[in-house]
Amino acid sequence: MKSKFYRHLLFWFVCCMQGAWFEYAWIHDMFAANKMWHVWKLAIIFSLAVLPAKMTLSYYVMQYSINDLLRKRESTVKVAVKVILAVIISIFIYRLGRYYIVNPLLYPTTKYVFSDNFGITLWLSALIDIGYVAALAVSLTLLRMQIGHLRTEKHLVKDKLETELKFLKNQINPHFLFNTLNNIYGLARKKSDQTPDVVMKLSKLLRFMLYESGKEWITIAEEIRILEDYVELERIRYNNRLKISFGREIDDKEQRITPLILLPFVENAFKHGLNETTGNTFIEIKLGLKAGRLNFAVYNTQDYKGENEITEKIGLSNVRRQLELMYHDFSLKLDNLSDSFNVNLEVNLNSHATI
Repeated sequence: MKSKFYRHLLFWFVCCMQGAWFEYAWIHDMFAANKMWHVWKLAIIFSLAVLPAKMTLSYYVMQYSINDLLRKRESTVKVAVKVILAVIISIFIYRLGRYYIVNPLLYPTTKYVFSDNFGITLWLSALIDIGYVAALAVSLTLLRMQIGHLRTEKHLVKDKLETELKFLKNQINPHFLFNTLNNIYGLARKKSDQTPDVVMKLSKLLRFMLYESGKEWITIAEEIRILEDYVELERIRYNNRLKISFGREIDDKEQRITPLILLPFVENAFKHGLNETTGNTFIEIKLGLKAGRLNFAVYNTQDYKGENEITEKIGLSNVRRQLELMYHDFSLKLDNLSDSFNVNLEVNLNSHATI
């Protein structure tokens, strides 16, 4: 509220000084050169005398006419009629200021009658003087409103994207947990001695998901550690049936990356590679990072079902949407071949989007 007051005060101060300058330019030839300070004093007084007329029209249009038009509370014709009436009232106030203040000070020996205020030329000059100030005030108001709407729209879009991103992460986490608990359930039914180890590794993963996955960034080293823990969970479960290769070549362990952006691809390889394939299964994971550019590939064997159509389940569709929200520069290619399912992801980790 205080900033608004000072903003308006500054505007009218500038208008007053501009009006005084015009008044000075108009009357300074009427006085001797040694009375310039007196001329400036008169110019300021004359500018202040007509300021109420300028403020009347400006504030009426800013406070009422614009809102009526934008909110469609009244018809355009009705608003136009009201503005014309406001213009007439403002000109009348303007002429009163000239009649009672300006003319007596500028022409003290001249006698004026009140009817002199109603000349067409005088009213046109008053309209021009008032009109350009009101137009400037209205233009600034509309500009400020437009900037405010753009800021509001930007905040709404930001809130929407942040909400969507949180929703996607919250969907991935239960999805991962559900699959892992199924693994533990299978081991428990077999009364496997490996069950405690699986529970311990799961607790480490859950700790990460509770305390780290909500962060905007983690290091690539932390992301790799999560992948390794998940692979170990699956290795314990499938034992000799699983053949896995995990190659990594990175040039910067501190490179930042969005949490859990890679895990769904590995999870998908185990879910659809091992669970839906008979016999031995091979999974190959390759992770390369050079100068902020990530190359991530996952290959898993599968039994050919005569269909090459790719249906993205909740994990893959969510991670694709996360990539769209978080990175400007990325490519994701999925290949459903006769004997394998291949994922190739390239991301410029330095192209992170600001939400």
